[in-house]
Amino acid sequence: MESKNLTLDLRSYCSEVQAHQHDYHQLVFSVAGRIDMRVEQNEGDVSQQHAAVIPAGYDHGFSSDSTNCFLVADVPIALAPELKALPAFIPVDDTLAHYIVFLHQTLMKGGASENSQRQMLVLLIQLLRERFGGVIHLDHRIEAARAHLDHYFAKSLPLVELAGVANLSTRQLSQLFRQQLGMTPMQYQTEKRMQQAWQMLELGAYSVEQVSNSVGYGSLSAFSDRFRKHFGQSPRTIRQNDKEVFQIAKDSS
Repeated sequence: MESKNLTLDLRSYCSEVQAHQHDYHQLVFSVAGRIDMRVEQNEGDVSQQHAAVIPAGYDHGFSSDSTNCFLVADVPIALAPELKALPAFIPVDDTLAHYIVFLHQTLMKGGASENSQRQMLVLLIQLLRERFGGVIHLDHRIEAARAHLDHYFAKSLPLVELAGVANLSTRQLSQLFRQQLGMTPMQYQTEKRMQQAWQMLELGAYSVEQVSNSVGYGSLSAFSDRFRKHFGQSPRTIRQNDKEVFQIAKDSS
């Protein structure tokens, strides 16, 4: 078994790998292609329709005879101990697939610091929580605060307001939110804003100023600084690159 910090990256697999195990959880999502996998006694495939959840300490191996690319998350047990409760193979619905595309594009463009990776991965785990609520449960008070953040992420949300929604003190909210979601409420809000901003910039239909206002930044410079720190690239760079890709696709159609 080997110890590892949190990582989120793209990997390709070839041939066959003998069964092994490690002391961190692992999530495997297909970007292109498929592999056959065994997790303990469970056999399945990782494809556009199914992902794999490999808990720490579980024997697993795989085989593939085609070109492939996978988004792989190595997750320290302390960050998401509840992943052990998930099935070995889970269906990938449209929302989850869309987020995987977002993560793939972010990694391909060289963005995402270690801190950003952690926050994006925590939201990925949250998506899994939402889809397997019968298996993984959030404290109902934290779920209320999270839902409030999801709906009003573009607004200024004082911690005392979130605490009122959750019926907790601000100190209790901060502690419990971090314990269950791996980040503070404000970090969660920032991640939601950055995701929305990236998606709007990709469309190429909005100016950087419009995107900044839409996700709750009254100051363009503050938005640009945050975006650059989060993804390692300026919002203007993302918008320009995606506009060029869109134009090339349009011209060739």
